[in-house]
Amino acid sequence: MIPGPHPERDALPSPLPARGLLPAGVLGGRIKERPEDFLVEELPLYEPSGEGEHVYVGVQKQDVQHVELVSILSRHFNVPSSAIGFAGMKDRRAVTRQTVSIHLPGREPAAVQLQHPQVMLLWMTRHANKLRRGHLAGNRFAVRIRGLDPLKATVVWARLKELARIGVPDFYGPQRFGYRGNNHVMGLHVLLGRWQDALDELLGLRGSAFPERQQERRALFSRGELTAALELWGKNDHAERSALRALIAGKSPEHAVLSGGSIVRDFWIAALQSAVFNRIVLRRLDAGTLGTLLDGDLAYHHRSGRSFRIDATMLGPDSDVLPRLHAFELSPSGLMPGRDFGPAAGVPGGIERAACADFGIDPALFATGALAPTGTRRPLRVPVTNPQCEGGFDEHGPYIRVAFDLPAGAFATVVLKELLGDRLTEGPAADAVARSSEPRDGDSIPSGTDHAAE
Repeated sequence: MIPGPHPERDALPSPLPARGLLPAGVLGGRIKERPEDFLVEELPLYEPSGEGEHVYVGVQKQDVQHVELVSILSRHFNVPSSAIGFAGMKDRRAVTRQTVSIHLPGREPAAVQLQHPQVMLLWMTRHANKLRRGHLAGNRFAVRIRGLDPLKATVVWARLKELARIGVPDFYGPQRFGYRGNNHVMGLHVLLGRWQDALDELLGLRGSAFPERQQERRALFSRGELTAALELWGKNDHAERSALRALIAGKSPEHAVLSGGSIVRDFWIAALQSAVFNRIVLRRLDAGTLGTLLDGDLAYHHRSGRSFRIDATMLGPDSDVLPRLHAFELSPSGLMPGRDFGPAAGVPGGIERAACADFGIDPALFATGALAPTGTRRPLRVPVTNPQCEGGFDEHGPYIRVAFDLPAGAFATVVLKELLGDRLTEGPAADAVARSSEPRDGDSIPSGTDHAAE
């Protein structure tokens, strides 16, 4: 990566957690060497009824990012991308199974079978409503960890059982922030209306670090040679290419930044919300109150997804709040700032305002303007259920396989970091690094999870 000079950006804290809940693990290992080593299957919130304007489709994809999947389905069903609903965005470097909805009132799909080497349609039926983000119970993950002695499975299993007992911090993982770790920076520029800064971050030399192979195209942009820069971006670099095409057509910087569409724009803004939330979790973790309800907290009810305010009278020995907390029915929540949600009260509210201040912003930034997100409350911890762990060998060598369920919105990579420590790496094995360690074009909008799912 080549760093780009940007004093304001360099002053921002990392959006990623600096520590975990368990004592630091040092096992290491590699995940996602091959897409088939990382399996994700959605756990549905409800079954489709069999009738209605929307066609529900079971989709299996392999090594395909979310934006590309939407484009493939849009072309296949001959509908705009806005007609496609999904409960969550899934990892690119994985084999994933999920449900999507296609709005097809009064007509059947022209072609049932999809001719694509990496996307398969598994089933179809109808339902009355469009799938929305969060319309799922959770996800089942099955992950093979390479580069780790299978005899270490007993150590991994002990740590996994402890997480199943106490839960895991509900951090957003690195997928949310992109291979450059800058999606939240783009979100900040968009909310503040700093359109030229956003273009410099997206396309130029100024801003976050970028792969060395992008040096020439970014230099061309900085010199105003837009057509030449466009020719060097890959076909999957949707945001970069659409911005350059808009500029070449004489459009304004604002139009160029937003030309990538609402999915890209909303992902950038959500990344900024996620960065704030991660700081809240980290501050509560440092204070030892991740699993403790405080006066002023908004308690998150895991079954309903709703929150209610806690006061001192509810924390006494005669209240049922603390037993429900210990049973994992309730958890403290953190702010995903937006126009419909503001900070908590008391000490928790002070922590949430301080997390915004870490990024030099006021919570009010998220409450005004046409692009302001609605916001939500998110639990500071989530349960890890149905854990499994085993060591083994296959045609690619030794591995440790772990499997577990997480609720909607939680990141498997956060669980894996807790199990294996910061020495855990993602991507191809060391002998393939020279060929494929850099992110492919188009990964600036990653296919990690939204609040809906990973």
